[in-house]
Amino acid sequence: MEPEHDWVELGLVRELSKRELQQVTARRTRIALTYRDGRFTAISGACNHAGGPLGDGKLVGDYVECPWHYWKFHHETGFGEPGFEEDRVPTYPLKVDGDRVFVDLAQATARGKKPHPLHPLARKPKREDGPVRVVGISTTVMTQDHPRFSTSESLLEEALRHAVESGYEARLIRLRDLAFRPCEGFYSKSARACTWPCSITQMDPNDQLDQVYEALVHWADVFLVATPIRWGAASSLYFKMVERMNCVQNQETIAGRHLLKNKAAGFIITGGQDNVQGTAGQLLGFFAELGVQFPQFPYIAHSRGWSAEDMENNMRIVAESEALREGARALVERCAEMAALMVRGTIAERDLVRGGRKAYRPPAGES
Repeated sequence: MEPEHDWVELGLVRELSKRELQQVTARRTRIALTYRDGRFTAISGACNHAGGPLGDGKLVGDYVECPWHYWKFHHETGFGEPGFEEDRVPTYPLKVDGDRVFVDLAQATARGKKPHPLHPLARKPKREDGPVRVVGISTTVMTQDHPRFSTSESLLEEALRHAVESGYEARLIRLRDLAFRPCEGFYSKSARACTWPCSITQMDPNDQLDQVYEALVHWADVFLVATPIRWGAASSLYFKMVERMNCVQNQETIAGRHLLKNKAAGFIITGGQDNVQGTAGQLLGFFAELGVQFPQFPYIAHSRGWSAEDMENNMRIVAESEALREGARALVERCAEMAALMVRGTIAERDLVRGGRKAYRPPAGES
């Protein structure tokens, strides 16, 4: 019995042979069409990983490399690269009739997907029983072998010490201690190319931003983010982190999935030059988009002002300021109580002492 065929025209030979690899569509089927050494071959144009457009990628040797996350499939057999042959995409017979190229949609081979274990971050977020958990994230940049005093990190450490003394659990993450790649713009290729867990974390076992993802999504109830003011904005490490957190935000907008449930955040902002409200606004705006909640007075800050070019005095003032330390302790209390309200439905009555940077109480006898 003759096999059934479904030949569909793809186009003219002279046009299709101009490119080594291209994405074409036959009816509604996406195909990665290759032209090499005078011969056409065709495999599915949909990657096994996240459906990326294989034909928009590039040929690496005999393999079509997906432009989204760099998975590879043989341009003729559809098999995955060595070690991943079980990951295979369909192949399609082709024929040239006169000056036109045709594909047989009825004779496609089967797609095969090798089972891949879920990344540990992919598990469903579930808050375990226990006290309120606070993660502090320091975004200060400095040379590892020549550490210096960080005003924002010092106040963060004070807040975390107070959290532990108050019966909460606390962790400190210094971004400068983590080796992690910058965001590589998968979202710019397609919204669906930005995955959770982050594509970079899935592909690179040495990428250490998984520690931040683990803390924010699965462990902490409270985020305390500390940053210096750099050129009127948060630190470069802060922005490097939040660019990578696009994968968390995209779960809200693309997948309808809320990863940061019942989380509270507060911020510590210090700098020799003033742009406290602008910096705080960026921090608040980003975390608000992730669904994070804020207590009253969600940040504390200190700045010497635009004309103060004496950072040594700025560091001394912060190091010696009990008022700022009191502010850091009060901030973590407000954040923890907000988290407890969401997790357990209770919040303590409290005098909101030293809400923000202007909450200055002069010493006794000083007017």
